[in-house]
Amino acid sequence: MAEEETELSEKQKKEIAKWFLLNAPAGEIQYVAKDLKSVLNDDDVYNEAASEAFPVYNKSHMICLEMPGRFGDVLVTSYGELQDNEYLDPKTAQVAIVDHVKQVCTEVRPATDEELSSPYIEEYRCSLEAEMLKYVGEAYPKGFCSVYCINGKDVEGPGSDFELVVVISAARLSPQNFCNGSWRSIWNIEFKDDIQMLELKGKLQVGAHYFEEGNVQLDAKHESRDSTMFQSPDDSAIAIAGVIRHHETEYLASLEASYLNLPDTTFKVCFIFEKSLSRKLRGNLLN
Repeated sequence: MAEEETELSEKQKKEIAKWFLLNAPAGEIQYVAKDLKSVLNDDDVYNEAASEAFPVYNKSHMICLEMPGRFGDVLVTSYGELQDNEYLDPKTAQVAIVDHVKQVCTEVRPATDEELSSPYIEEYRCSLEAEMLKYVGEAYPKGFCSVYCINGKDVEGPGSDFELVVVISAARLSPQNFCNGSWRSIWNIEFKDDIQMLELKGKLQVGAHYFEEGNVQLDAKHESRDSTMFQSPDDSAIAIAGVIRHHETEYLASLEASYLNLPDTTFKVCFIFEKSLSRKLRGNLLN
């Protein structure tokens, strides 16, 4: 005798819906949400699941949103999160108010002095940001970058440690061609005044989804460590950007090399994503 099916509780439905939303490939959560809403046929359950899942998804994927008023773009990350859906854009000293479920920036306000770093820290942060924007502009056609101070933002001068974090987010979304890809890298830089050294820790993540005549996904992660000397703001920025460029280029080259031995279907997925990463490697695999 067949067992009777047990009706799922609202809590179970919500948790299942959250799982699907949180595991949506880069740039595809809205498509998943549309289907989920139809399947659930329960606005209360869907709205509760979406309100919990979208903020986590947006921050983990480090999505970029356009700010109203021609202020530019803001990256939605945990490093820039202030409170109640507010995200600092250090480049413009503006705070973006974000509607997570709609994935839009609805308002912008000037950041307060308390939300910004001290002039001493800003000198280092701005110099690094300028170098990183050059690098990202050259390496990632669809890339965005922000630099935040996450420790010691009130340090007023030499003699104390502080920590900056570089966030790079790039995506190539082409659903009409059945493929989407993303690159995310996070570099923590500890400025250690006592030993006059900078310690870098990087986390790199590559994602790709190919869904023509099938469903193939790539999710690759890599960690790097390095160090360089604590110098002036400009010299430190050049050194840090050089280290990051070296490690990311090396990782992309290792991915390219590994793809050459993969089956045709997987090869195609990886090539599609590889095209989205950097101009240097773009097109190499099929030439």
